[in-house]
Amino acid sequence: MHIETISPAVMLLTIDNPPMNPLGADMRETFMAALDQVEANDALRCLIVTGKGRAFCSGDDLKDVSGKGEDLSGFPRLLDRLEQSRVPVVAAVNGWCIGGGFELALCCDIRLASTEATFVCAGVNVGLLASTYRLPRLIGESRAKSMLLTGLPHDAETAERYGLVTSLHAPDDLRAAAIAIAERIATRAPLSVEATKRTAHRALDLSPEESGRIWNDELRVLRQSNDHKAALAAFRERKDPVFTRS
Repeated sequence: MHIETISPAVMLLTIDNPPMNPLGADMRETFMAALDQVEANDALRCLIVTGKGRAFCSGDDLKDVSGKGEDLSGFPRLLDRLEQSRVPVVAAVNGWCIGGGFELALCCDIRLASTEATFVCAGVNVGLLASTYRLPRLIGESRAKSMLLTGLPHDAETAERYGLVTSLHAPDDLRAAAIAIAERIATRAPLSVEATKRTAHRALDLSPEESGRIWNDELRVLRQSNDHKAALAAFRERKDPVFTRS
């Protein structure tokens, strides 16, 4: 796992465990430690996750599971932790995105893909279960079942058509595209970005009334923030606001 500081506000995590970038116990520990850094650094405002070589990630290391008697709870803990990260997470899917690696991408807030990326819901191929909750919520039940029940590979164009990824890029351009969107997010009001992520994540589980209550609670706090006041002042003065996450 490589941890790279792109700017004070953007961090890039690269999964490097060739050839298919599985996340065994040791690599998950490194990943968790990186997420600890994210939570502890108030200046950090966006995280990018990608893979090295021909794969994004192939999920849990099944050799660890079968050879060491490891239970299957470690990988879901990492997924939940990534999904609940304070900052938005951008997945730059560079190649094979398989099984638990597919689920890892689903836990990110925004997914960009290389034109060479391939997506596989591999649970039924290895006698396991994955992506049955997050994927239908993202692309709809019918398309999700087609991916989940067949275990077939789907190319990048299909992933974009399904709404699984928001844009496709030539392999050499993917990193720059991910950094560009991360840097854009990093220039927005941080408390507002974090509140927006929280409320959007819960939206499909809430009634309109419940959503309205949460929205009002979040908005009440944001209206009192220095960042909102800075934005109003900058608007009046026709300047770009400077946000301090306060």
